[in-house]
Amino acid sequence: MMSRPRLLLCDEPSLGLSPKLTSQLFESLATIKKEMGMTVLVVEQNAAIALSIADRGYLLEAGAMAASRSADDLAGDDAIRAAYLGY
Repeated sequence: MMSRPRLLLCDEPSLGLSPKLTSQLFESLATIKKEMGMTVLVVEQNAAIALSIADRGYLLEAGAMAASRSADDLAGDDAIRAAYLGY
């Protein structure tokens, strides 16, 4: 972070973390995104928490893009929520 990169890539950052640490991690990612103006690309199975800090979401199914919309649109889509987000 000291070199102030323009892009931060995170692959499954919550893997193996407790719910509390996962929450803290995503709060930190949101802060990095906002305060440093950095683009953050997160690949995450916990879609609900990832979408909570995202501007845009991409849904992959069997390696192919199934949806690409704003994070709010994806999180608010009843069919996507039922099929992928578990609620």
